[in-house]
Amino acid sequence: MKTDQELLEHLGYEQELRREWTWVQNFGASFSLISVITGITTLFSYGLNTGGPAVIACGWLVVNFFTFAVGLAMAEVVSSVPTSGGPYHWAAVLSPPKYAAFAAWITGWFNLLGQIGVTTGVSFGCAQLISTLAATVNPDFVATPAKTVGIYAAILVSHGLVNTFGVRALKYFNNSSIILHSLGISALAIAVLAKAPTHQPASFVFGKFVDATGPDGGLGWSVRASPAYVAVIGILTSQYTITGFDASAHMSEETTNAAKSAPIGVIMSLGCSFVFGFFVILALLFSIQDFEKTRQAEQPVLQILLELFGEKGAVVLFTLILVCVWHCGLFCLTSNSRMMYAFSRDRGIPRFFAKVDERFQSPVRTVWLAALLSFCLALPSLGSSVAFSAATSIATVGLYISYSLPVLVGLIFPDYFQKGPFNLGRIPSKIVAVLCCGWVAFITIVFCLPPQTPVTTETLNYTPVCVAIVGGGAIFAWLVSARKWFTGPVHLGEIINGVNRDPIEATPQKV
Repeated sequence: MKTDQELLEHLGYEQELRREWTWVQNFGASFSLISVITGITTLFSYGLNTGGPAVIACGWLVVNFFTFAVGLAMAEVVSSVPTSGGPYHWAAVLSPPKYAAFAAWITGWFNLLGQIGVTTGVSFGCAQLISTLAATVNPDFVATPAKTVGIYAAILVSHGLVNTFGVRALKYFNNSSIILHSLGISALAIAVLAKAPTHQPASFVFGKFVDATGPDGGLGWSVRASPAYVAVIGILTSQYTITGFDASAHMSEETTNAAKSAPIGVIMSLGCSFVFGFFVILALLFSIQDFEKTRQAEQPVLQILLELFGEKGAVVLFTLILVCVWHCGLFCLTSNSRMMYAFSRDRGIPRFFAKVDERFQSPVRTVWLAALLSFCLALPSLGSSVAFSAATSIATVGLYISYSLPVLVGLIFPDYFQKGPFNLGRIPSKIVAVLCCGWVAFITIVFCLPPQTPVTTETLNYTPVCVAIVGGGAIFAWLVSARKWFTGPVHLGEIINGVNRDPIEATPQKV
């Protein structure tokens, strides 16, 4: 048995970040980053028009089943390798020495893409919600794309400032976020159900199918392709919501008893999010009064609240949602900055960013790098009507590819996996790993498909473009240059089953 610091040194690193979080805070980071109210609210319009209530409700059950398999596979690995690098570090540890650096390089870049995408999706979604609420309260306010981008920039700055002050400041926001996302959102859902004068039947919630993917919200892909096509692209609402639970891994170097606390954080965040999310979805769908009016509203959740509580009540409740979304974006940037810090520490990106501020013990440079890159990813929204759904697709595809690559490596090379305190056993591990990899392969294809028809420059889904640029660019960079100098995570030669991996350094690395 090793202390957290000894285990980290055994993995090749020196303790630099402040280790003050318990398993509760670690769980809270992933729970806040998943933030079911964020994904449901920001993509509720997409879901109602791409599959309708049936796909939202039933899709939630299907998506969570397979995503739990992904989470179980990840929890096993983080228990063995609790470092801020997360998936890219796992990929290297589970690979034979010959392929370790390449596996880490590819996984790291996909995780970086997903991290930037999810930060963009959440914080830009928050900006859109603020714009919509402002237009509701003040009819003279016109929510132009430029104004929304300006609000988005202000949100990123606020997140950057809080993250700059380090884990001590974040701990307080983490505690408030747990309360808001559990008690606050539960109270909101109960109030919605109680206030609704009439409720939709179960046949509506679980059987109402809608295809509004065509021109002007008319029939689209169900005619040009099939209703099944609409259903599979419609699960983006659920799958995007259940992302970001790798935050427990990225915060492991700041968590006590990380080999147990981090996997608990992953599993508990998924389980709690499934329960809370399903409750919120059912509350909203059962309480819809005028379906067509709600479906066509710019923000359907706000429309439901307006119909039930009037303008003043709706503003109060929607502000609660906005605060939750803001907290989610805050911890997206936290997770993003930790991943970049760890990747920079291992030279995956320039070592300039692997700097921990001595006063706040926070990776300040990667905090603001993450904010800058996330801002840039949202700029296409100035000329694209599907930019937001594309950003959410990028987040989902990038993150889940990075989640599954280490699991796939572990399936191919099982002899290099030394399990930690949390493990499922040999046979269950393989079954879970196969489910994980198969599901990720499926959603990677699905979320690269066009969501609207006809496909024009304005409705083009640029997810496959971003994924291809990152994936192809990472492979090209590896072949041309990176293979000569990128050696993967720093680790001691004997960490995996006594295998000598020609260690990069014999002592813990301090940047």
